[in-house]
Amino acid sequence: MTFVPENLRRWTKPDYYFGEVWPDYYTSGCDQSRDSNCLERSNFEAMLAALGGESETVIVVRESHWAVGWFEWIAIHESDDKALRTADEIAAALKDYPVIDENLLSENEQKEADQVWRECYNVRERIAYVRKYQSQFEFHDYADLIGCIRGNYFAGHANELIYR
Repeated sequence: MTFVPENLRRWTKPDYYFGEVWPDYYTSGCDQSRDSNCLERSNFEAMLAALGGESETVIVVRESHWAVGWFEWIAIHESDDKALRTADEIAAALKDYPVIDENLLSENEQKEADQVWRECYNVRERIAYVRKYQSQFEFHDYADLIGCIRGNYFAGHANELIYR
């Protein structure tokens, strides 16, 4: 007997769509695009990992358009009961709590905070930020403070920086 998911949608052809069609596939509900935030990217990565990565029946569909950039979604073939069950359970859990993997989200937030800190703040702005939000920071020693101010890494609460 074939498993019929309760929390996943079967792929349907959007209006004005001219790409490949996927009538025998369900969407995992986790997708990412050029404009995805850290949570969306983390959930996409966690969903794909929970499904065992790409295979003959689990496919990352990569699409692009000149106006909106790129878009990726996870397609699960209707014959893959195990992957459908896993994705369906995760999709049900996402209705109550929006994070699949807290550790992965935290790691990705830290990476993004490090990049924003390094690329978007100069030394003066970093000093001003640390002074303004000093309760976020717990430096182990002077070298830790200097490393942070020089932009080597962000030593505060990552989510406060990237979602501010």
